[in-house]
Amino acid sequence: MPLVRKAVTFSACQAARSSRRTRAILVSNIKTGSLRLGKAPTVAGVAGAGLGRLCDPEPCEAATDATGDGITAAPAFPGIERIEARFHGEAFSPHRHDTYGLGVTLHGVQTFQYRGQRRYSQPGNVIILHPDEEHDGGAGTDEALRYRMLYLEPALLRRCLDADGQAGAALPFVDQPVLADAELRQVLLPALSSLEEGLEDLAVDDLLVRLARGLARHAGAKAKPLGLLAQRQAHRARDYLEANALAPVRSEDLESVTGLDRYALARHFRALFATSPHRFLVMRRLQHARRMITEGEPLAEVAAATGFADQSHLHRHFKKAFGMTPGRWASLVESTEAASWRRATAG
Repeated sequence: MPLVRKAVTFSACQAARSSRRTRAILVSNIKTGSLRLGKAPTVAGVAGAGLGRLCDPEPCEAATDATGDGITAAPAFPGIERIEARFHGEAFSPHRHDTYGLGVTLHGVQTFQYRGQRRYSQPGNVIILHPDEEHDGGAGTDEALRYRMLYLEPALLRRCLDADGQAGAALPFVDQPVLADAELRQVLLPALSSLEEGLEDLAVDDLLVRLARGLARHAGAKAKPLGLLAQRQAHRARDYLEANALAPVRSEDLESVTGLDRYALARHFRALFATSPHRFLVMRRLQHARRMITEGEPLAEVAAATGFADQSHLHRHFKKAFGMTPGRWASLVESTEAASWRRATAG
């Protein structure tokens, strides 16, 4: 179910403008050997990158709030979410997902703290965030930031790896989260180019195979695979948690379902899915909560319906998972829908 009823396409006309002020800020402030600056590239300036497909040829009204910030969500596909985000300044406080975050910076400079370092991404760079790794996010200069992300549940990648003869192997971990990888960028762009359209099964099959290959190229040493029995037990636990996301789940329940003690299960679950059973359950509840918030449900009712003790309990978990409060999320999505309605009724 989509986060918003209809995704909105955006003009990136301003993305074709280079900014002398931005380049000056970057040269003076970014102290990292991983970013070498001559002329700061823009979406239009990345020749042959395919980024132009993400830009509308005609100007259109951006779906934003009063600050010019906004989030657009595409129609959902099981295990995959896609968004476009537009922000000035700091956008997200430290948080972590239980999914891979895979995306492309389109305009401005994207910056985030990740694994003890401040990272920077320019237009055309690929972003790879591993599940359960804490990060923040925002614009690295006073210029607007625009990027698109695909959030991939590890279970989908897990299935792809298993079918490729890597059953039980550790999920690929890419140490460097910002990559200048044209091949991997071209894998992501088709899935990110038309947020108003849903993904098709056959396209997703190809996407997963190519993503697995691309991630493997950049990943480090593989951990020893789990045994077949441990894999089955971890999968049973995941299926049970997904089916009972809005119900109370105790450790005894998972022990009964899997036949494992809780500590062995926690170890096997993290090895296969890069997160804990508890966090997986909380994230499923937060996904339900986010859909309800998008549909305009009061936060107190959302908390009660999705297994949180109260509104403040929901607030804390939501911010830890998504880097902003439920109220902020609601305002950004509302501004997106309002702009969509204005365009649909114009003239």
